[in-house]
Amino acid sequence: MNQVLIIEDEERISSFLEKGLRSNGFVTTVAATGHDGLALARGGAFDLVILDIGLPDKNGFEVLEEFRLGDKRTPVIILTARDSVTDTVTGLEGGADDYVTKPFRFEELLARVRVRLREDRSPEATLLKAGDCSLDLRTRRLVRGEKTMELSAREFALAELFFRHPGQVLTREQILSNVWGYDYDPGSNVVDVYVGYLRKKLGSDAIKTMRGTGYRLMDIRD
Repeated sequence: MNQVLIIEDEERISSFLEKGLRSNGFVTTVAATGHDGLALARGGAFDLVILDIGLPDKNGFEVLEEFRLGDKRTPVIILTARDSVTDTVTGLEGGADDYVTKPFRFEELLARVRVRLREDRSPEATLLKAGDCSLDLRTRRLVRGEKTMELSAREFALAELFFRHPGQVLTREQILSNVWGYDYDPGSNVVDVYVGYLRKKLGSDAIKTMRGTGYRLMDIRD
């Protein structure tokens, strides 16, 4: 399993990242300061580093610069403030491999993590299947039999989550945090609304409601 180091001082965000990554099969370690994060990163035990720029003791650019003096290879994804072009450019020029702007959806960050981890490996499958139905990750289209359906960005993110976990019960909290991000409203009915949209395209029995728990993608057959 891939080891990911999260260097982030805001507990709400680090907890959100840790929970999401662990649920997707990663092993995580969290550091709340640049000093601790750098010490851990230099140990060489991690496959990828997620680095926040706004750390309390030393900023992320300093951590990145010092880390790159001894390690040019481990992928680093920086977390920056919304629309901070200067941070983004500085980070990439300083040796970061990618960036994600706050606030962000977990699925976006997860996709970037997967891209960085598979660059020197076999390409990841681009077609996810559930019974007779498939989801094309390149075209972002849903295919059932001879019918191809377009998906909105949010529908696609929700469909991808279900197709990556067929038969597994996903709670509303898991769905909200993965598809809508860490600023989601836990009292919102947006999950039910979008599950309804997918049912119209997959079939009314494709996604089963697990009362009091969440939803499960069933084996879809014509």
